[in-house]
Amino acid sequence: MSIWPRSPAVDSHDVRALRRVSLRTRLLQAVLVAAALALLVLATASARSLDPAKPTFLPEGSGVLVIDLSLSIGQKDYADIRRTVRRLIDDDGSTGLVIFSDLAYELSPPGTPASELRPLLRYLVPRRETRADAGLPVNPWSESFSAGTRISAALELARDILVRDEVKNGSILLVSDLVTAPEDVPELARTLHALRRQSLTIRVVPLSPLQAGRSVFETLLGQDALIEPDQLRTPQRVAVQTQATLPVEFLVLGGVLLAVLALNERLTGRLGLPGTRRRPA
Repeated sequence: MSIWPRSPAVDSHDVRALRRVSLRTRLLQAVLVAAALALLVLATASARSLDPAKPTFLPEGSGVLVIDLSLSIGQKDYADIRRTVRRLIDDDGSTGLVIFSDLAYELSPPGTPASELRPLLRYLVPRRETRADAGLPVNPWSESFSAGTRISAALELARDILVRDEVKNGSILLVSDLVTAPEDVPELARTLHALRRQSLTIRVVPLSPLQAGRSVFETLLGQDALIEPDQLRTPQRVAVQTQATLPVEFLVLGGVLLAVLALNERLTGRLGLPGTRRRPA
């Protein structure tokens, strides 16, 4: 006589009757595990999309910074240009760089880390003013620029390099006093219309602009496209606005995942045998 208490067991003659039930249970477990893993992957992807983006005054995606270095830019304007460049560096994004006066030059392609703009800052510091000049910065491009300004040429170049590099969600940030040659005004209007048709985001930092130049951009782009230089000191005011919405997709996926786990426990648990309830000691 065994000293060990008997545990509930199935008669070996009835094992074959449980094979179909066992196979069905294993298949159901495999399906539920696969569903749970799929839901877990989807929930993880949904959670990553909820990560708060670092505030920046350029939309998500790579852009091009377009800087006006024409002779109409004054000392105060250079301070605002430096402030804009520092903001881009602090935002730690990526951007191409175009500088212009009557001609436009590409200095770096889209996707370049904004930290690469740091050496540019030393060329944007005005010298001490003398009787001979106004103390404006001397940079490697001064001799190539004339007294004229063609904003349309700079914007067209920025568009061309975004298209060339197949940049998605491309954007252009123009830093200028918005003063362009009179003969360039019609071309500038056509260029702005073309950029908007191509779904490129354009934002403008106006540097002490004349009302005529400002009116052109406000009319064609809207006042929301203009970032006042004073706003650069307060990142939260010029950041791209995103609404804080309830993560419905994440919550639904989480709820379905819990339901699948509960279904697994309900349908694939141990088979109960009749008359095997444990008797009290």
